[in-house]
Amino acid sequence: MKRRDFLKSATALAAGAMVPAPAIWSAAKADARSESLLVVSESGPNNLDIHGVGTNVPGYEVSWNCYDRLITHEMKEGPGGVPYYDKDKFKGELADDMTIGDMSATFKLKKNATFQDGTPVTAKDVKWSLDRSVSVGGFPTFQMSAGSLTKPEQFVIVDDHTVRVDFLKKDRLTIPDLAVIVPCVVNSELVKKNATEKDPWGLEYTKQNTAGSGAYRVVKWTAGTEVIMERNDKWVGGPLPKIKRVIWRMVPQAGNRRALLERGDADISYELPNQDFAEMKRDGKVNVVSLPISNGIQYLGMNVTQPPFNNPKVREAVAYAVPYQKIIDAVMFGLANPMFGAAADKATEVKWPQPTKYNTDMAKAKALMAEAGYANGFDTTLSFDLGFAGVNEPMCILIQESLAQIGIRCTINKIPGANWRTELNKKVMPLYVNIFSGWLDYPEYFFYWCYHSGKSIFNTMGYDSPEMDKLIDSSRIAAATGDTATYDSDVKGFVDLAFTDIPRVPLYQPYLNVAMQKNVSGFAYWFHRRLDYRTMVKG
Repeated sequence: MKRRDFLKSATALAAGAMVPAPAIWSAAKADARSESLLVVSESGPNNLDIHGVGTNVPGYEVSWNCYDRLITHEMKEGPGGVPYYDKDKFKGELADDMTIGDMSATFKLKKNATFQDGTPVTAKDVKWSLDRSVSVGGFPTFQMSAGSLTKPEQFVIVDDHTVRVDFLKKDRLTIPDLAVIVPCVVNSELVKKNATEKDPWGLEYTKQNTAGSGAYRVVKWTAGTEVIMERNDKWVGGPLPKIKRVIWRMVPQAGNRRALLERGDADISYELPNQDFAEMKRDGKVNVVSLPISNGIQYLGMNVTQPPFNNPKVREAVAYAVPYQKIIDAVMFGLANPMFGAAADKATEVKWPQPTKYNTDMAKAKALMAEAGYANGFDTTLSFDLGFAGVNEPMCILIQESLAQIGIRCTINKIPGANWRTELNKKVMPLYVNIFSGWLDYPEYFFYWCYHSGKSIFNTMGYDSPEMDKLIDSSRIAAATGDTATYDSDVKGFVDLAFTDIPRVPLYQPYLNVAMQKNVSGFAYWFHRRLDYRTMVKG
């Protein structure tokens, strides 16, 4: 679509500033405008189903708004007064009542809950959906295992409107894990009608169609171009949203997205370069929210299974060669918390994230390269997700320039956003930048995902350390049993080991930056870093 045509279309859908004369302005049109939200972003979903193979981060946004879960989080006031999910407090979404016992939790469903085609939501649908999440493999199944939810036998139908979840063991992550995006409830009969012998879970159907009971449903999706969602007026998972229609457009050029916002032709955007966010904050034409991403780290990862990054001295050399402050200043424009440069005598804390003691030291980096046997350096590739090019590309250029000074000659590899997760999961890229944010805001959860040698798809470095595994596993047991002393010791232990072995180099804790028109309110921060249209209001 040409920019001119896009602007015409966007204006027709969401802008009132371009209306030429009061004669055509009516109360009905004002209402329609206030009930529609036009979102512009760099990239869009590659799959509408969180259970799908390789579903990307924008796909999470669709799932969150179009599907319900048994429970969700209560909200609290966060930094700057922004509503922020409370990681320790839960309430029902599809569940009308929740009883947590010693080794099980029982959920009574809302009897008036229906799927978007009018079919009642039953315990049968809940069990089928949870069975699906622990059985499809890949990211969904590993996410469920993070809360010790691994077997279909754990999900028991008590009656048509009651489900029990049996615990395999005491695990403080089990209940929080039921509130993330993955354990969504799917219209089982509808999906089964569209399943095949080769695709028993109907993943091909739900890739293209939403089949939930959530507040919105997708009525049109053109991959890479546009997603249109309409409100489900029969939603009972919470207060009926004020926004009736969401038009989500993919606009690859950051300059065009900013122009649409500043002209009033778009309502909300994210994934802009931090320079734009910093300037828009200063200019004050639109509102900009900036919040540190909970349990999140932008990092430089190295494949430790293959030379040369299987050499610890090479990895340490890279850690000393990274141009940390340049990245904070020139790429992030200060909108990030540094994860480097801790004082040499600073004690490790029982928290995550926390900064490493690495700093840019080219002399030390060159010495380590020589010790590793690579005094003349080597050639490699440095990969990044093109779906988030606004940050990734300038960051990779700075890293490429800095590593070249110690002989590491990098060819930059730009991977399309729709393919990024698939390529990352192959665990073959030698050097890459990526972001990981743990949905459950606990140190052991982050490390379970990123450093455990199990089948985690986010241990993209191929890192395998029995000592690390032991510390992570022990910390989870200690957390579940309330053994604070052991827990504290384990957390300090696995943080120290991660910084010593350095399979990935933490760069910074990024901020979630969202720019919106001044008449848009109700933005809430969620662990998944995506928009929740259900609470948003447009004046």
